[in-house]
Amino acid sequence: MGLFLRLPFSLRVPLMTAVLMVLVGIFASQQVLRAIGSVQDERIRELAQLQVEALSVALGPQVQRKDVWEIYDTLDRSTRRTEKGRLTFTVVADQNGRVLAATDPKKAPVDSLLKGLTVNVQSLENLSVSGSEPLIRLLADLIYQNRPVGQILIEMSVADLISERRQAAWILILGNAIVIGGLALLGYLGIRRMLLPITSLVERMRESSTMPTPIPENDLPKGDTEMSRLMHSYNSMANAVEAKAEANQRLADRERFVSLGRLSSSLAHEINNPLGGMLNAADTIQKYADRPDVVRNSADLLTRGLGHLRDVARATLDQNRVDRTGSALTLEDFDDLHLLIGPEVSRRAQTLEWAINVDDKMLADLVAGPVRQVALNLLLNATEAAGDKGQITLDVDIEGTTLRLRIANSGPELSKAARERLLGSGPVPPGGGVGLRLVHDLINEMAGTVKAHHRDGMTEIEVILPLTDKKIAAKC
Repeated sequence: MGLFLRLPFSLRVPLMTAVLMVLVGIFASQQVLRAIGSVQDERIRELAQLQVEALSVALGPQVQRKDVWEIYDTLDRSTRRTEKGRLTFTVVADQNGRVLAATDPKKAPVDSLLKGLTVNVQSLENLSVSGSEPLIRLLADLIYQNRPVGQILIEMSVADLISERRQAAWILILGNAIVIGGLALLGYLGIRRMLLPITSLVERMRESSTMPTPIPENDLPKGDTEMSRLMHSYNSMANAVEAKAEANQRLADRERFVSLGRLSSSLAHEINNPLGGMLNAADTIQKYADRPDVVRNSADLLTRGLGHLRDVARATLDQNRVDRTGSALTLEDFDDLHLLIGPEVSRRAQTLEWAINVDDKMLADLVAGPVRQVALNLLLNATEAAGDKGQITLDVDIEGTTLRLRIANSGPELSKAARERLLGSGPVPPGGGVGLRLVHDLINEMAGTVKAHHRDGMTEIEVILPLTDKKIAAKC
C-alpha cells in the first residue's frame, strides 16, 4: 500500500481503473460460468429423469416378479439407446436394497447389497455436475403404479461437460485478459492524457516554490472544462501573488525612501553646521597664511568637520541599502542610527535614552541591513509620536536565546491603522505610520516577533529576534 501511495497520481488512477476492470471481469466470468453450470445441470437432470422414468415403466413388472434376465436385457437395450457414452453403469435393486441386475454384473453381482455402491450418490432433484469428477451417481426410487417397487442407481459420465466448462473458463480468462488489458491500456493513456494538466501544474508549482509562475497560454487546456478552469484559476493566483509581491516591494522602497526623506531636513542642518565652520576656517587660512598656529587650528577644524560629514554620508548610504545577506550587525550600526536620528531629536528638543547592552560577538548572528531599517523606522515613528520635548528610548539587550530591541516613546497609543500595519498581514490600510509594514515583513524574514503595548504613559514596541546558542555563550 505504501508503494502504491508513492506512485505519481497520474499513474495511480489508471492502475486503480485497471484493477476495477479486472474485478468486473472476474465477476462477469463467474456469472457466465455459473450460467453454463446451471444449463449443464438442467441438461443432465432432464436426461436422468427421462432415463429413470423410462426404466420405471419398463422394469416395474419385472422387478415385482424379480425376473433377473428380463431386467438385465431391458437394461442392456436401454443403455444402447441412450446418448452414447453417457450411461456407464446401471443397477436395479429391490426394496430391500438387494441387487437384481446390473449392466456390469462383476461390479454389482446379483443379490449383493446396493449400499456398497451408494457412496457420493445424488438425488434426482439435486443432481449437479460439480467439481472435476468425470462420473456422477444418481440413486432414485423405481416407481410403478404410483408406488415404489425398487431402486435404481445410474452412473453417468460428465467428462464432456467438465471439459466444456473448463474450455469456457479458459476462453473467458483469455478473452477477459485481452479485453481488460486493452481497456486498461486505453484507460491509462486516456486518463494520463486527462491528468496531464494536473501533472504540469504540480511540476510548475514544484519548480516555483517561492514565487508561482503562470502557465503559458499554449499549454492551457481548451474549452470550459474543470481542468481548464483549474489552470486559469492557478494563473490568476500566480498573477495575483506576483502583483502583490511587486506592490509590497514598491511599498517597501517607498516607505524606506520616505523615512530617509524625513531625515534629510535634519541631516541638512547636521551638514550645514560643520560646513559653516569649515568655510570660516578656510577663509581664516587664506587671510592668515603667514601664521602657522592659526593655520594649524583652522586645519584641525577642517579635519573634524570633514570627518563628521564623512560619517553622516556613510551612515546615510548604509541605511539606503537594506541588504538581507550582507555584513553582520555590529555596535557601529547602532552608532550610525544614533547619528541619523540625532538631528531629528535635537530639532524637536526631545530626550533620548540610548542603552546598548550587547557587544559585537552577540550581534554577529544577525544581518545588519534589516535590523538597521527596523530600528530606524521605529525610531522615526517614535520621534513623530512623542512630539516636541517628548521622550524616546532605545534599549537593546539579550534575553535567553533572543535579541530584544525595545523602542518606547511618551506619545499616545498606536492607532488602529498603525497596529494593523505593524502586527497584521492583511492589506495595508491608509495612514498609520512610516514603514511599519516594512518593519513587519523584515521581522518575519528574520523569524522574529513584534509586540506593541501602552503602559505607564509610554508606547512601547518590542522586537524579538532569535539567536544561536553560540551567540548566547559569548555573553556568558
